[in-house]
Amino acid sequence: MLWEQHCCLPLLPTARVADLARYPLGSYLSVNVGYSAETKADSLALLHLFRGQAAADPRFRLVDRVSDIGAPEVISLAFDLEDSAPLDGDLDNVELFYELGVRTLLPTYNHANPAGCGCLDTVDTGLTPYGKDLVRKLNEVGMVVDGSHCSRRTGLDLSTHTAAPMIYSHSNFAALWEHPRNITDDQARACAATGGVIGVNGVGIFLGQNAPEARVERLSAMADHIRYGVDLVGIDHIGIGSDYSFDGDQFNAEIHENPDAFSAAYTAWGPLQWTPPEDLLGETPGLPGLDDLLSARGFTPSERAALFSGNFTRVATQVWR
Repeated sequence: MLWEQHCCLPLLPTARVADLARYPLGSYLSVNVGYSAETKADSLALLHLFRGQAAADPRFRLVDRVSDIGAPEVISLAFDLEDSAPLDGDLDNVELFYELGVRTLLPTYNHANPAGCGCLDTVDTGLTPYGKDLVRKLNEVGMVVDGSHCSRRTGLDLSTHTAAPMIYSHSNFAALWEHPRNITDDQARACAATGGVIGVNGVGIFLGQNAPEARVERLSAMADHIRYGVDLVGIDHIGIGSDYSFDGDQFNAEIHENPDAFSAAYTAWGPLQWTPPEDLLGETPGLPGLDDLLSARGFTPSERAALFSGNFTRVATQVWR
């Protein structure tokens, strides 16, 4: 089983849930339904679109609880929000989104908002009072607190204020590749201290391997970040959140058209490259799978099972209502 803690369909009415069938049956996917650009109405419309398509396709199962996940004949789906903007400033909307299948929320996406600071902010003041209230509400409702895209101080504040395990759903390690989207060792240790998990992603600019032809190098870099994370915080606290974007062309166009919204940290290496499900899972002819690369780095079958699914399953079991 693969627990994919974060992937992205186009945030458009033309999006097709059927595209997620590139993942194998038996997988669990957390699919993004909005970030800082979306309003409450936008994200609700996407949720209804995605849920309707999934309900009509026998390959997918919408999940309410952890026990719904893992059936070998379907792909299990829930959702995440990459910013608190779709809450429209009303914490009661956390409950609304939870009832529609959103199980993970990160307070800020790259830049400061009423909840806290983002990873691209030059001044980092951490969580705001509203952000701390948001964390308490997430804990109360059973939605997982996520520090990806948040600033370093905001991430540390999340670990201090959460009463439940937090995660970094799709973040790599700054010690291996210095990028503002990657997290420090202190952030990783603080996350692990809550019982949480860091999901390593497969995005080229966050791995230092963004050349279009560097597919093997991206997989190898993912394995290196996983090895580093396990050595740093232990096997129980690392997983996979590949951040694969089915809307890659759209996202690269947005970065090109709005460079100030992302900074040179997103544009310095050319168009973003992602690790697709087929490469991740060893289904591309001529490419090793991540499982093979982790085995070559000394991980046992039981350890690889924890990395691919067991660790995030544990967090969901502890946090989801």
